Amino acid sequence: MPRPRFRLPGRASTLGRPVIVVVAVLVVLALAVASFALLRDSNGSASSVRTEDAVRTLPESPGSSATVDIDTTLYLPDTDAPAPAVLLAHGFGGDKNSVAAQARDLASRGLVVLAYSARGFGLSTGSIGLNDPDREVADARGLIDYLATRPEVQLDSPGDPRVGVAGGSYGGALALMAAGTDPRIDADAASITWNDLNQSLFPNYSVAEPSSQAPTPAVSEGSDAGVLKRGWAGIFFGAGAAPAPGGSGDAPSSTAPAGACGRFALQVCLAYAESAVSGQPSEATSELLRARSPRSFASSITAPTLLVQGQRDTLFGLDQADATARQIAAAGGSVQVRWFDGGHDAGGTDATADGAVADFLVQHLTGDGTDSARADSTFTYALAGDPTDQGDRARELTAAAYPGLSDATPTERQDFPLTSATGNDTQTVVRPPGGSPAALTSLPGVGSASVLGGAAAGLGGAASALLTGDIPGQTASFVTEPLDTSYTIVGTSSVSVTVGPTTSPSGTVLFAKLYDVADDGRRTLPSGLVSAVRVPPSDRPSTVSVTLPGMAYQVAAGHRVEVAFSTTDQAYAVPLEPAAVSVTLSDATLALPEVPAENAESTFPWVPVVGIAGLAVVVAALVALASFTSRRRTVAEVDESLVDVPLVITDLAKSYSNGFRAVDGVSFRVGAGQVLGLLGPNGAGKTTTLRMLMGLITPSSGEIRVFGHLVSPGAPVLSRLGSFVEGSGFLPHLSGMENLDLYWKATGRPAEDAHLEEALEIADLGTAIHRKVRSYSQGMRQRLAIAQAMLGLPDLMVLDEPTNGLDPPQIRTMRDVLIRYAQTGRTVLVSSHLLAEVEQTCTHVVVMNKGVVISSGTVDDLIGASGPLEFRVDRPTDAVSVLRGIDGMGEVVEAEPEGAIKAQLGVLDPAMVVRTLVSAGIGVSSASRSTRLEDVFLDLVHDDTDRLRHAAEASSGNGTTT
Repeated sequence: MPRPRFRLPGRASTLGRPVIVVVAVLVVLALAVASFALLRDSNGSASSVRTEDAVRTLPESPGSSATVDIDTTLYLPDTDAPAPAVLLAHGFGGDKNSVAAQARDLASRGLVVLAYSARGFGLSTGSIGLNDPDREVADARGLIDYLATRPEVQLDSPGDPRVGVAGGSYGGALALMAAGTDPRIDADAASITWNDLNQSLFPNYSVAEPSSQAPTPAVSEGSDAGVLKRGWAGIFFGAGAAPAPGGSGDAPSSTAPAGACGRFALQVCLAYAESAVSGQPSEATSELLRARSPRSFASSITAPTLLVQGQRDTLFGLDQADATARQIAAAGGSVQVRWFDGGHDAGGTDATADGAVADFLVQHLTGDGTDSARADSTFTYALAGDPTDQGDRARELTAAAYPGLSDATPTERQDFPLTSATGNDTQTVVRPPGGSPAALTSLPGVGSASVLGGAAAGLGGAASALLTGDIPGQTASFVTEPLDTSYTIVGTSSVSVTVGPTTSPSGTVLFAKLYDVADDGRRTLPSGLVSAVRVPPSDRPSTVSVTLPGMAYQVAAGHRVEVAFSTTDQAYAVPLEPAAVSVTLSDATLALPEVPAENAESTFPWVPVVGIAGLAVVVAALVALASFTSRRRTVAEVDESLVDVPLVITDLAKSYSNGFRAVDGVSFRVGAGQVLGLLGPNGAGKTTTLRMLMGLITPSSGEIRVFGHLVSPGAPVLSRLGSFVEGSGFLPHLSGMENLDLYWKATGRPAEDAHLEEALEIADLGTAIHRKVRSYSQGMRQRLAIAQAMLGLPDLMVLDEPTNGLDPPQIRTMRDVLIRYAQTGRTVLVSSHLLAEVEQTCTHVVVMNKGVVISSGTVDDLIGASGPLEFRVDRPTDAVSVLRGIDGMGEVVEAEPEGAIKAQLGVLDPAMVVRTLVSAGIGVSSASRSTRLEDVFLDLVHDDTDRLRHAAEASSGNGTTT
């Protein structure tokens, strides 16, 4: 059945076919942007930050007498001294208000921030030029000139402010281009943006002659005249097509439909109109887009640069940040790369990404940033598809350096043999007339369409096939053998294929995908990522090297990796003429990249999952949960003698690639019915130990046994644990009750086993349990997280700082809950800084410092072994003389109040001491320990620190290094 065509008033008919989809996506995008901005603003801002709104008048272009008005807001921190500044740019379709929350956060950290609406957006006049170097980029330089005149801004020299630039997407490219043209810029942070807008909107990930070496993880090679990302291009054009207030924008011409250009500059408007019809860029359009891309300026960037790129992004892939990093590093610049579990298909940036940007800017502009921001060469990525992944969160890993930059070690790549899924070396696939039906792999702004596959199950085979990403007859597939061990793909993979021949004027268009195929046949297309390929027309077969999408994704042992080539995709401008295409593997190997890294020790903040339609989020969460429950379980080694012991840790150690040893030979045992407090100052290794216990990170040596089972990532015995370690990861758009229900369903256990009523009693949230979590205070989130940890009444419960954010009555309630919980025969391991609470709650204590155990035992023994005994007597002076005469007695002194004495008994029996006093005619009214756990803890840590310092000094004196 032919695809229906629609015509809207005032639009050319050739643009009508994608209009309905574009309009629908625009509505979703608008709602997402609005809800995202509201959520960010609702999360609070520093009340001490002052703001000033102003309109800056700048030249329309170099040498022009015409001007544009740029709407700005200046955020001033609460400080009297001049401070460094940040120029903050917004994303496409937004304005200065879109970055208000980020601006306030930066200002609260002591920076002056100038947020502004770019030309053609918000209340700013002028036309949208897609970061025209002579206009938008020149505006950035003009605003830096303005910052140099403000007395609140720190100057490096007259006219040269201490300034950084930052932005996401459209604003990220602007930040990079400004840094490449203005040497006054001292730091540059760009998020989810492009390197080459021509390659991003018209990708072609194939080359006839690939380079001999691919040094960086997400390096990609491509050719010009690619395939239009019709969905994303439509969103770009649609967001700027509305007329500006006051009618700003270029006047229509004879080659542009009346009103069609909206706020776009005429040159950009005509380029899009031409490309939307042909599906390919002209050479002039390619030159225009390249000139408005960081690729033309990156080699001139001298300021330290942070590149934050999303792993769930069908608009600007990881390869775009990779290319920018290579260009900056090749010119001698300093660059740090961070991939996060988000992007244009996941609500933009998240708290993790924005926090990394803030730390980077503060550190490089003031020198006061966090340690994680100081290592400019580090590379962080979020690992998805990992069997140890908890809930719907990706796990952060950090490598010492981004591979392949400057002197860094190149990325390792392993070759895996591929065979035809059909048994035929050559597979012929067809493109139907009109390119319809077309496979649906992703939705712009939403990402993978596979989450909708289940909804199509009742619509019949064709609809179901369309929503699962491939259509029979349109796809050639090649697969590896089952993997012997899990493999972590970090970056872009590559494969060589022979295509054709084809005589079609538009050449051959294919869409390459990399699937994770489970042992039961389930296929996962990570984030809906696809590589578009256009092979030029030829009367002979053409062999090309194809770069597959960049990702950080772990394929489990026993799974296969499939490479598929499809002839259609809804997100792209597919040629309309029918064709039959033959696809043959040329060397039958798939090169997969990997970057060894360690688990990052940063916390998991709750991620603001917002907008982009609640349906997509809920369905994606359910799919993730279903995947979680079906993960393969590993069979752990069991020590039968310990099956009744909740926890035994033996010689546990954890070292990182930089040589830091966070945990060094830790051993302790926790028995049934105990409440054990894990104590230690910051940096003692407590959280690292707990994360190894939970299977979140792997020990360097030693072992952990839970009920006799050796703990490893994904070990089945971990189902007997309940945990609250470093953040809850709740979905903010769901209520507290819905989050608890969703979490329990992920375990796959019956609802009646959840003991939900007990958990709700623990949470003590009242009617707030039915409110959305985004409205919760920190204390409310903490209580909900503890209730989640207690779902199912686990045999061993692990809590890291459970009382953070709780008020004194809630802390008292929590204390009683933990004591009662242990009295049922279950076990609790709790890490806390509130030593008075530990003393009243815990039966046993383990004290750590600098990665080692320095003391352990019962609370009574620990206090008794260290503190003096206090006696109340009728003749204190005589009592002191009597006690000092006892062999083995330690220090004895009179104390307050009157009639009290304190004696350090050491190993002496207190009963014997009391009898000696009574025999001497001294009346004893009471005898008690006066020492608190806090005193013992401080003494232990102080003594241990002194011991380590003296050992280091002694070693240094002997000519050795500690």
